[in-house]
Amino acid sequence: MPEFAANARFMKKQRSFNMIELQEIQLEDSELNLKPTYEKAPKIFEVIFREIGNAIVGQKEMVRQIIIAMLCEGHVLVESNPGLGKTLTISTISQIMSMKFSRIQCTPDLMPADITGTDIIEEDERGSKRFRFKQGPVFANIVLADEINRASPKTQSALLEAMQEKQVTIASTTYPLDRPFFILATQNPIEMEGTYTLPEAQLDRFLMKIRLGYPDSEEEFEIVNRYAEALRPSVRRCIEKNTFLELQQITRRIPISNKLKKYAIDIVNQTRNMPEMIEAGASPRASIALILCAKANAFLDGRGYVDKEDIDSMALPVLRHRIILSFDAARSNITSDKIIEKILESRKTII
Repeated sequence: MPEFAANARFMKKQRSFNMIELQEIQLEDSELNLKPTYEKAPKIFEVIFREIGNAIVGQKEMVRQIIIAMLCEGHVLVESNPGLGKTLTISTISQIMSMKFSRIQCTPDLMPADITGTDIIEEDERGSKRFRFKQGPVFANIVLADEINRASPKTQSALLEAMQEKQVTIASTTYPLDRPFFILATQNPIEMEGTYTLPEAQLDRFLMKIRLGYPDSEEEFEIVNRYAEALRPSVRRCIEKNTFLELQQITRRIPISNKLKKYAIDIVNQTRNMPEMIEAGASPRASIALILCAKANAFLDGRGYVDKEDIDSMALPVLRHRIILSFDAARSNITSDKIIEKILESRKTII
């Protein structure tokens, strides 16, 4: 991984479009000095990915996109067949980063209180009774909502406040969630009977949608070697929560030129101007997500500035779930991925 500039100054001598209005990253203020964490970031990321690789074979793109979403304080929806390591991946990340992990198995009879928690009556030694709030599994740093489309709409909506506001309201009391807070939700694309499709408003709350495929034969051979033996792989803790919170703050401070901001916004705007293929395009929240993810992608690559390739590489996971296809497009088996790729191809020579 390329080393960061020692003085945290961005490399203005790169491509011409990166020279527009790039400034020094502001890592010091009266309350917080982020410069030490910024200088250690390449080593931190190297150790994180190495430790994850000790437990997870392949799936490098999924792992990278999950880390990007966490750096952006966003949430991820993963669509894949069962048995591809989603639970193992997210639980491994929680161990490495010293974060509390919880798992919610979504079923049709799951109630909102099963996720958020509820007030219970308890009795003290003197016989006095009082209400006490018992926290639900959403009170964790990393939450796996497995097969979220099997939960009822009422239960799905219980996650909305937690995802967007990082808090839970029970009756008239609001309880803040611990930071960092990250939800990874999964859904199975094969068996759709008895499921509840996520509404557009809830899909838009997810920063990314990741599609996960099967490993190749060599990777599957390595998986068998690791997990069909007596000794299973182990990982070690290598980063504290507070350090990751600082990495999140640094991510938002990675600068991007106005020209690249307009490029990202133009990509999102074009999804609203294709009525023959798209019934409803992406919202301004998609523009924010695309720019934030581009910043995190540059940060992981050891660059202190956003490049055009950062935006292009993040377009598919950020936009694919925010596009509603027209009837004609769906009938012609045109997918949202194909449309996004077409948009990127048409803008290849813009910058």
